[in-house]
Amino acid sequence: MKTQHSRQARQPAAIEPDPAREPAPIRVNTLTSVTTRVDPLDPRSLAQSRGAQIRAAVRRWHAFGSIAVLCSLALLLVPTSARADKIRDLVQVAGVRSNQLIGYGLVVGLDGSGDQTTQAPFTTQSLENMLQQFGITVPASARPQLKNAAAVMVTAELPPFAKPGQVIDVTVASIGNAKSIRGGQLLMAPLRGADGNVYAVAQGSVVVGGVSAQGKSGSSVQVNISASGRIPNGASVERTVASSFAGGGDLMLNLNTADFITAARIATAINRVYGAGTAQPLDGGSVSVRGPQDPAQKVEWLGAIQNLDVQPGDAPARIVVNSRTGTVVIGSDVRVSAAAVAHGAIQVTIGEQAQVSQPAPFSQGQTAIVPSSSVQVSEDGGHMFKFGPGVSLDAIVRAVNQVGATPSDLISILQALKQAGALHADLVVI
Repeated sequence: MKTQHSRQARQPAAIEPDPAREPAPIRVNTLTSVTTRVDPLDPRSLAQSRGAQIRAAVRRWHAFGSIAVLCSLALLLVPTSARADKIRDLVQVAGVRSNQLIGYGLVVGLDGSGDQTTQAPFTTQSLENMLQQFGITVPASARPQLKNAAAVMVTAELPPFAKPGQVIDVTVASIGNAKSIRGGQLLMAPLRGADGNVYAVAQGSVVVGGVSAQGKSGSSVQVNISASGRIPNGASVERTVASSFAGGGDLMLNLNTADFITAARIATAINRVYGAGTAQPLDGGSVSVRGPQDPAQKVEWLGAIQNLDVQPGDAPARIVVNSRTGTVVIGSDVRVSAAAVAHGAIQVTIGEQAQVSQPAPFSQGQTAIVPSSSVQVSEDGGHMFKFGPGVSLDAIVRAVNQVGATPSDLISILQALKQAGALHADLVVI
């Protein structure tokens, strides 16, 4: 009995629920709206709770993915805004401009392709003046025959805000009868502005993109132009051009292409950011902007204005014709009213053939050459095509190509349509 009682004493007591214990926490699934009671001491209840949490997380992820896909589709379906350009690409600031420079100089070191001094005496005179500056006097009776020197004109463009010590590119072009200035060296040449002041000094090796060669028999080969070239960074700036931008007051924005709609939109974009009355369009080509008086603030302020987006107005309907090369450029907004066009070509052929007049035997006549001319006039069959009202550019090009018209024929057709009032575009002949 004692042994059996000791065994029963070693067995653990059964766990009974305590009525004073607080109720188990309730977890709420917000996606399914189902409440579950979890017993922290029941392994099966804990496993079910963890499974419910995993399933809820998966459902949240699927819902988030669906929302992301819908947002992406919504962004794709939103219509894109119209083309917008930066203000800096549409206007030029008054007072901020480049200046043209020009000078005269000598290119030496040519391989026998320089000026012929008998036909270009100014080359010899320029060389003599240069030698006198170094204390060398050329006798008056001397007539040096130079082949390795050429007189050139030097041009450059001085950019705005260029400071002394900066370098700019220059262009060198022969003004004599030099065949080529390839491999030549430009001697120091001062570059002057329109006011006569020296703003830069050029010197350096000439880079030529063309080449020419000539044989003793007179045959020659030439690729591009070898009588002109460039000197990259060949001029050093010596003087600064004063600019009105440094002073205070209003700024003037000049449009690259005059357009009333574009000018109004530029003023609207500036006033939207900086307040009403900041910008005012004066006409179709300029906009006045009220700026800060402090020049230090003016630079940052103008940079912010130039970075604003503006949708420019539509380009006017225009056709540009180059009668020398036969080039025709037609804008996309060109329209033609209802019209019928017939275009033919008249050809005049003149033939010259010399005939020999032989006298009869014993007639004491002389053989003579008698010219014989023949003139023929022929007219090719003209093609006729019809334009409907409001015809676009594609229809015009298609109709002209179908009849096999050349660029010269197209120019004549466009001029005739303009005279008839059927072409609603500006016809510019260059």
